[in-house]
Amino acid sequence: MSLIEAIQQNKIVAVIRKADKENIVPILEALEKGGVTSVEITAETPNVAGVIETAVKHIGHKVNIGAGTVLDPETARTVIMAGATFIVSPTLNVETLKLTNRYGVLNIPGVLTPTEIVTAYEHGAQMVKVFPADAFGPNYIKNIIGPLPHVQAMVTGGITLDNMNAYLTKGAKAVGIGSNLVNAKALQTNADYERLTETAKQYVAKLKEL
Repeated sequence: MSLIEAIQQNKIVAVIRKADKENIVPILEALEKGGVTSVEITAETPNVAGVIETAVKHIGHKVNIGAGTVLDPETARTVIMAGATFIVSPTLNVETLKLTNRYGVLNIPGVLTPTEIVTAYEHGAQMVKVFPADAFGPNYIKNIIGPLPHVQAMVTGGITLDNMNAYLTKGAKAVGIGSNLVNAKALQTNADYERLTETAKQYVAKLKEL
């Protein structure tokens, strides 16, 4: 199974901000126990390369580890060298797409308008991130997919347990979920990580209602 197929099958990508080398592995272990097996570690994280390297070394065999909030090709190369297996951006940067294609790494650029979506595909994107999704809602995804049925869209921005399936029903292939799923700084005790696992299980269980 290819990486893009795995993301589409699992449907949930956890967006992890402000993690560090000490807590990234317990976070990913808790998510994996809950059934969430694709994550993006955001690039503004201090020492993001070291955090990604630690994650890949210890749990990369169980979890698809990507990098998020990648704004330029220089950052993309840094996180790819650290072991990130896919790249997610809040914006569309053609030079970043060129670099990731050169390395054969899945790039999910951030788009909003139909023009941006088509431009991303023209430059080699296989999947796009519609962001911020909650600015327009689930019906916007349906309206995009109508004339652009080939588009593989992940939606991010304001995704919750209550609205996740609405986006997926309207045509999104995956959802990116940030602080509604993972708040790295709030994870201090074993009980906190157990609650994270239970929250992940709730999201995964919700998918069965589709």
